[in-house]
Amino acid sequence: MGFAIALQSSMADASLPHLQHRHCKRASRSSGPCGTRCFSRESGYAFRTSTSIMCDFSCRQTNGYLSLRRNMDSSKCRVLQRSFFTYEEDDINRDERSLEGNEMIAPRKSSVQTNLRKTSSSSGRSSDGSFIGNNGEINNEILQNLCSRGRLLTASKLIDVMGRRNQIPHFPSCVSLIRGLIRINRIEKAGKVLRVMVLSGGIPDVITCNMMIGSLCKEGLFESAVDLLEDMSLSGCPPDVISYNTIIRRMFDNGYFDQAIGFWKDQLRKGCPPYLVTNSILIELVCRHCGVVRAIEVLDDLAINGCHPDMVTYNSLVNITCKQGHYEDTALVMHNLLSHDMEPSTVTYNTLLHSLCTRGLWNEVDEVLTIMRQSSRPPTVVTFNILINGLCKFGYLDRAIDFFEQMVQKKCCPDIITYNTLLGALSKEGLVDEAIQVLHFLTGTSCSPGLISYNVVIDGSAKLGEMGKAKLLYDEMIEAGINPDDVTHRSLLWGFCRKDLFEEGMDMLGEMNRKNHRVGNSAYRFLIHGLCKNEKVSSAIQVLEKMISSECKPDETIYSAIIDGVAAAGMIKEARELHQQLIEWGILSQEAVVNKDCVIT
Repeated sequence: MGFAIALQSSMADASLPHLQHRHCKRASRSSGPCGTRCFSRESGYAFRTSTSIMCDFSCRQTNGYLSLRRNMDSSKCRVLQRSFFTYEEDDINRDERSLEGNEMIAPRKSSVQTNLRKTSSSSGRSSDGSFIGNNGEINNEILQNLCSRGRLLTASKLIDVMGRRNQIPHFPSCVSLIRGLIRINRIEKAGKVLRVMVLSGGIPDVITCNMMIGSLCKEGLFESAVDLLEDMSLSGCPPDVISYNTIIRRMFDNGYFDQAIGFWKDQLRKGCPPYLVTNSILIELVCRHCGVVRAIEVLDDLAINGCHPDMVTYNSLVNITCKQGHYEDTALVMHNLLSHDMEPSTVTYNTLLHSLCTRGLWNEVDEVLTIMRQSSRPPTVVTFNILINGLCKFGYLDRAIDFFEQMVQKKCCPDIITYNTLLGALSKEGLVDEAIQVLHFLTGTSCSPGLISYNVVIDGSAKLGEMGKAKLLYDEMIEAGINPDDVTHRSLLWGFCRKDLFEEGMDMLGEMNRKNHRVGNSAYRFLIHGLCKNEKVSSAIQVLEKMISSECKPDETIYSAIIDGVAAAGMIKEARELHQQLIEWGILSQEAVVNKDCVIT
């Protein structure tokens, strides 16, 4: 029937006592803490436990081992040793006391409360006695109450008692209990509860089982995780794509590459649905960890087992090899793709073009474009955007405009991304007038300029000192119903300060404060310095006051640096006034370290 968990007594030499110790819970590719091999990595995914060598590690003897087994034909039943750690009574009582603070509701004044009191008072003794005399209904009430109060370990002991007395536990409480035990890393107790639940006729949900699988894998118990996955279907809860993906990813995280590949092949042979997502994830992981040649070998092997690759798989390989800059490997992937009578998709070409443009390999870009035009996958708007963006970043604006003109000629309508890229390049090259013309051309079209469009041109104008044009664009965007953001205001603020338009800068600072837009310390410092330079100390003090009340929360060092900067520019009088004002506000102490010429004596 599903998950049968047998509690075994202490074993002899072949029982692997070293697995009882916490430090031996994780799978090891070489040896355990005492030099004994814990797992041997052979063909497929089987992690074979060595039982022929005695472990000299001094471990305490515990109550026993947990073994998961399928309750099928008894003649074929095999018991799988699990490296679950079994806790002693003192550990349970200590954990119970730490969990009692998480109570959610108070117990009702009934026989349930009486039994709960008995359970708490007998924590130093065996707590089974307080449950044995109850019928199933009362024990289920106690179970629900314990779970709601967060007393997970006591609830798990109650489940053990109910299992021995053939009482059917409340299945929703069992699910909650299993999940709670997993969260506090009590996997072996979660396994016991799961066993009782299944043997009582309950069907666990796939989320709970996947949590168990994930926890087992996290602890390095891959054999247990695989057998749990295979037992899920027998208990009425077939595994899903997440179940398989979890095991595969964790195996790769721990370096068990061949075992992960063998596991998935074995599952396909056993009739597992050929999940394309799992197949793609496996191939991608093999490519990252073992190289593209091995990935292609595995890809062909999986095709023999009925799991044929799709374009998503190939695109993933192309993406990995392109990001690594291994274009020879990319060529191998493309050759394998063509050998399966498949044709590269537009995504495949675009991925390759993006990588080539990023590295400035323009001759190779032209070759790929030629292939695209000759195939049934002509360049799209995304393709042209990749090309235009790459060329603009390298400063090849003329060629970017050529591709833009090709788009229009081939009736491949540019989108707002295309125009924003060109606007940014034009502004960066100082061609602000041309950028403004494009911006006005877009107004009223299907690609009407948005916030990013205006920000790009306003920033370009401000950097060139064309503050009149920048302010006009600012007014235009507000009239068009586009709300400026902090990027817009910062561009204008810095532009005004560079042109010594400090009154306009003050106005912009006020607007930013009203809209709670962030103003950096450097902007405040620049503005204060400029106002002092123009002998507008009172305005500088107003800016300083805004700085104090802002979210920047500068410390004494920042204020001292501002005053020092003003003094270093020869404005000793203004620096003294600022320093005195900060002392009066309680911002700077009388002993604050500033330029000695500024200190009030």
